[in-house]
This record gives sequence, C-alpha cells and structure tokens, in this order.
Amino acid sequence: MLTKILPYDILTAIDGLSIKKLNEIRVRVDKPIVIMYDGKNMYLSSNGVTMDRADALVARTSHIDYILKSASDSSLYAVNDQIVNGYLTIAGGIRIGVCGQIVRDENKVVTIKNITSLNIRIPHAVKNCSLAAYNYIVRNGVCQNTLIISPPGAGKTTMLRDIISQICLHERGLNILVADERCEITGYDEGVDYLKIGEYCDVYMNCTKGYAFNAGIRSMRPDVIACDELNLDTDIEYLIHALTCGVKVIATIHAKDIADLRSKPKFRDIINGNMFDRYIVLSNRGHVGMIEGIYDKNFALLYTSGM
Repeated sequence: MLTKILPYDILTAIDGLSIKKLNEIRVRVDKPIVIMYDGKNMYLSSNGVTMDRADALVARTSHIDYILKSASDSSLYAVNDQIVNGYLTIAGGIRIGVCGQIVRDENKVVTIKNITSLNIRIPHAVKNCSLAAYNYIVRNGVCQNTLIISPPGAGKTTMLRDIISQICLHERGLNILVADERCEITGYDEGVDYLKIGEYCDVYMNCTKGYAFNAGIRSMRPDVIACDELNLDTDIEYLIHALTCGVKVIATIHAKDIADLRSKPKFRDIINGNMFDRYIVLSNRGHVGMIEGIYDKNFALLYTSGM
C-alpha cells in the first residue's frame, strides 16, 4: 500500500530498505524526513538511511498534499470522521497520524486543516508472538477476559492480532467477534489468513466499539469479543456490559504498567470488580512486544519473560 500513497522521491528512497524493519515515516513540512527503521530513528536520504541531517530529504507541503490526496482517494471530506480523531487508516492497516490546525465548533472538533505533520505507521505481523501468553489466555477451550497493556508502539495490536489468529486456528468451538474500529487488526495483508478463513470468526470493520459490542452481542452471539485501544471516555459502558453478560473480552489499552492502569479513575470499577482475569503488560525494552509480566485478576504475577 505504500506504493499507492507515497510521492516518488520518498518511495525511491525506501526502495532499498527492508519493509519488515520499517515502522514509521514522519513527514513534517520544511523539516528532514525521519523514519523509524530497525527500532531506531534515522533520517531518510535519497540513498536510503543516514544519520547526517545534511543528507536528509526535506519534506515540503507538496509531500503532505500528495499523501493525503492518495490516502483519501482525493476526498478528505469523505474521511473527515477519521481526520477529526487525528488519524487516517488505509487498506493494509497503515495508520497515518495527522497534525495541524484544529477547527472547532464550540467544544466539538469539526476538522483539522493546514496539516503540517504526518506520521505513517506501518504494521507488521509477527506470527506466534503470543504463544508465551496463549495458555494463560485460553485453556481447555475457555477464554479468559484479558487486557493487554503497553505504552504506544510497544506491540499491543501485533499481540492482539496473533492471539485472534491462534484462537481461530486452535479453538474451533469459540465464536470470536473482532471489533476492528480502525481497520488495523484485520487490515494487514500478511499474517491474517486465519481471520479470513476462520469459520468461527466474525468481523465488524470501520465502526465504533459501541456499535460492535451492542450489535454483536445482540445479533451474533459471540463467545469472545476482541478489540483494540480502549477509550476510557467512550468505551467503558460497553465494556462493562460485555464483561457482565457472559461474553469474554480480549482488549488492549494504553498504559505504562499495572500501576499506571490502576491510577486511572474511570477504570477502577472494572479493577475492583475483578472483571478481567488476565493482564498482559508489554514494553519495548529489549524488543518490541516484550512481555514484562502476565498477572491474574488480583495482580499476582503468573509469568514474566525472565522466567
């Protein structure tokens, strides 16, 4: 999908790089283009990567305009619902973060204009990355309510994607509903074969979690609902409804660690009610997706990568 959205000079510059090592492309008007490559921030040059700022390609307004036009099929208006949330997701699960001038109508954000920065995040499937955690999540065909915790960029979505794939492959008796709000879970072309052929897997794409939870529970009778990036301002009501009506949930949330999670006031009822059975904490210490710890509902440590 990068070939469809990137200007020729940027596309040519990354041509000799390994796409598997390319995580981000940051395009800021009148500033050097920065990429995250093999876990490190580097400048993009006409010959690939460089640590010398003088050799870096410099982004122009025309680069921003080209990428946005290509990613939106020439209609930013058609994707404005995504833009107001600060991102644009395209086929392949690529998310483009946008930054610019916020336009408000009273307290409501209606759009972002004069966009000056883009962060193109390229997802990567890591098959079997969840195996160390899998037996703590599913045992004897029974799924545990599981929350995956990590700071941004530490592998939450990658871990969730592989857990779903493993369930589709091994737990043929579990009906799993994927609430893929931003088309990131099922959008990646490589590594989602189980989602495509899993006879017990149903997918809602490009909808709110509220719709997916309510409509899914009412009409699809899922055993498990999987969703990415819980929003504590909008998703708690739907989450509690699922957790208290017999449907298992596997979800992710932004938090540094258990202490950070427990400090969030809007999450206290869920913690105090022991609604999640498993908490999986990830970090990028050592490598992206490193399991710092797996905890039970009382936050007793069950597993760490050091075991």
